[in-house]
Amino acid sequence: MQRSSNIRSIACAAVLIAFLSILFAAGGAGAASSSAKATPVRPPSKPVSRSLPLLVDVGADKCIPCIAMAPILEELKKEYAGVLTVKFIDAWKNPEEAKKYRVRGIPTQIFYNASGMELRRHFGFISKEEILRTFEDLGILLKKPSKK
Repeated sequence: MQRSSNIRSIACAAVLIAFLSILFAAGGAGAASSSAKATPVRPPSKPVSRSLPLLVDVGADKCIPCIAMAPILEELKKEYAGVLTVKFIDAWKNPEEAKKYRVRGIPTQIFYNASGMELRRHFGFISKEEILRTFEDLGILLKKPSKK
């Protein structure tokens, strides 16, 4: 009985690995790399405020790297309220909304300037520090709002 359970677990893991390999292979090497060149793509749904830079994270609430990203996104929302708009789209619960962003894997973070122009994409987990550094590298300096 124990051996049968182990074989099933190994088979499930192998199927998952195969699926992920196919998913990432379909995206090609460019899916995981950041784009250095700005592409004039407007976000499909209007940001909360067009005068703020926007970070869109397309993920899922059951994806392990996405789960690790959730508290980071919440921190950014709170710490940079009024300075940065942060939007999360669950690709599994809202596939039509996620499809509009043309992501090839999750999580994918999409960086927009205040005009709504897509500047860069990042695939996979990204730390809060890396997010802030990416905006800085793109010429967008995010300063925490002063507390009153």
